[in-house]
Amino acid sequence: MTTKVKATAKYVRVSPTKVRQLTRLIAGQHVDEARRILQFADKGAATPLLKVLNSAIANAENNDGLDPEDLVVLSATADEGPTMKRYQPRAMGRAYRIRKRTSHITVVVSPVEG
Repeated sequence: MTTKVKATAKYVRVSPTKVRQLTRLIAGQHVDEARRILQFADKGAATPLLKVLNSAIANAENNDGLDPEDLVVLSATADEGPTMKRYQPRAMGRAYRIRKRTSHITVVVSPVEG
């Protein structure tokens, strides 16, 4: 049975749809390749996702004694967190709602089988 190690960041102030664009890129990749992808990704959501990936790698190394060179990203998900609601004043006394979305980012790493 393979060991699965995960790390989670909750209430990250990035929209889940923006994070999901990057999670699709790193899922199934070797951790070094996933780090490279996120370091050079031209998206703001890459920074919190890279932090969670590094945390998952550190958890695997320190808590489970796994070698970081043998790890692959098993899955990366971005679930929707609570939405903060704000209002923008508009003409003629109206108010438009602004939704500031948050996300819960989870990265699962596992050693390469074989």
